[in-house]
Parts: sequence; C-alpha cells; structure tokens
Amino acid sequence: MQTTLVPAVGARGRRPRSEPSGGARRGSHFRKQTLRSYLLVAPALLLSVVVVVIPGILTLLFAFTDWNGIGFDPAFVGLKNFQEILADPVFATSLTNNITWLVLFLTVPAVIGLLTAVLLLKRKRMRTFYQVIFLMPYVLAPVVNAMVWQAIIYNPNGGVFGLLGIAPPTASQGTALYAAAAVDMWHYWGFLTVVYLGAMRQTPIDQVEAATVDGAGSWKVFLHVYLPSIRPTLLLMGVMTVIFSFLAFDYVYLLTQGGPAHSSEVMGTYAYAFAFSSFQFGKAAAVGLIMSFFGLLASVAYTWISRRDLAK
Repeated sequence: MQTTLVPAVGARGRRPRSEPSGGARRGSHFRKQTLRSYLLVAPALLLSVVVVVIPGILTLLFAFTDWNGIGFDPAFVGLKNFQEILADPVFATSLTNNITWLVLFLTVPAVIGLLTAVLLLKRKRMRTFYQVIFLMPYVLAPVVNAMVWQAIIYNPNGGVFGLLGIAPPTASQGTALYAAAAVDMWHYWGFLTVVYLGAMRQTPIDQVEAATVDGAGSWKVFLHVYLPSIRPTLLLMGVMTVIFSFLAFDYVYLLTQGGPAHSSEVMGTYAYAFAFSSFQFGKAAAVGLIMSFFGLLASVAYTWISRRDLAK
C-alpha cells in the first residue's frame, strides 16, 4: 500500500512559517551593524564635508576669479592670479622663507627633541614631571607664547635684549624670520620629545638587552636598536613638520607681521595680506592652493615610503 506524505497545516489550513536560515540571520545582522556604523560615522563625515571639503572646493574655484570677498559675483580670470603671484618678488621671498623655516624645523627641534627623549628614557624618577614641563609651551595658545617672548625676551625696554643694550632681532631684516622661528621651535620641541619618548618606550626590551649583552654601548644601542624601532614615528613627524612649515603663520604674524620690509614674510602672511588688507580673495585663494600643493607632495612622499617599507 502506497503512502502519500501530506505536509502539516495549521489550525486554519495554513502552512506554518519556516524559520529564517542561519545565512539570512547573519545577513540581517550584518546590515544592522553596517547601518549602525554609518550612523556613528555620519557626524564626523558631515563635519568634514562642511569644514574641509566645501571650503576646499570653493577655494579652488575662487583661485581662478577676481573675488573681493563681498558678494558672490566674481569674474573668471583664468590663470591671471597665479601669473601675477609668481611674478611678485614678495612671493619669491615668502617661498624662500618657508623653505628656510622647513630646514630649521627638520633639524633644530627634531635633534633637541630626540636628544631629550633619550635622556628621559634613562631617567625613571620624575619622568612624567619633565614631560609635563616640556609640553606646557605646546598646549599654550600661540598668542600667549608670543606675548611672553615679546615682553620678556624681545622687549627693547626691559626685556633681555633691552637690558643687554642690543636691538631685538624682530627689528632687523636679517634676523626677523629667525626670531619668529625661535619662538615656534621653543613651543614645538617639547611635543617632539614626548612623541619620540613614547615611541622609544615601545621598543622590545629583549632587543635592548640582547644588544647590551653583546657589548654594545649606549650609542650603538640607540643607533642599531632604538633608531630603527622609531623610524616610522620619525618619518611621520617629518612629514607633519613639512606640512606645518608651509602653513606657518601665527608666530610670524604675531611677532613681525611679515616685516620689516617683507623680510620675514611667509606664504601664510602673504595670503593674509591679500585677503584682509587689499581684499583680493582670489589671489589669496591662489596662494592657498600653492601652499596646499607642497603639503600634498609631502603626503604623497610619506605614502610612497610607507608602502615601500611594507613591501619589504
């Protein structure tokens, strides 16, 4: 006798609902997680678009116009802004000063920060106290640091240079740029010290002990163990220094305003003068694009070097 299997039905003749499979449940959970992730990222993404992307696009557009900062009826002028800027001797001075600023910051604060980090690495007691002291200039506002130096160091009537009977370096065409850079380096080297010290403390202790057992002195341990270990940090801070050097503005403006006679002019103060002194916002935007170009080169170089190191 042949038996026919009849699927079970519910009380009202409906088949019972089948439970979702494991794959369907996992897919639903993944979609919920993805949606939640997008919701968490949305505020930061919106802020980046409003503060970075939109102003960047507007700067790119205004660089090819004669916009005066008032209204929204600029005329397209093509490459005229760039041609006039490149022909201006003040721009050549500002670009040279930015390069000088870059060389100073890639050497002086980096060497001081690295040396101080090595000294703090060997000091166990009060290490945190010293880090806080070194970081204080970095966490203070630039205007506060500039006022302190103007009042105590560079003041010709009661400051250190005034008591010594020497004209302050901010008043000389040959030293004004270096005077502003000195204040910025004073504010920056402590930050580098803390960053380098943190990187050194991540060096595997077994490598240090092995080098010491093999008879390596302090210099060789630093050169062959610590330095290769912190190489990515040195590279990153070098790239950040390049970017910050071409964005230099605050200490130059606060201490010299680009003077005397444009001797300490950098591209930041040069663009500021176009925007808020002569109301040539189109030219200011063009200078801003040139500044961004150097930062972009540094970022590309960092990415290339990082990928090459990962490929080894």
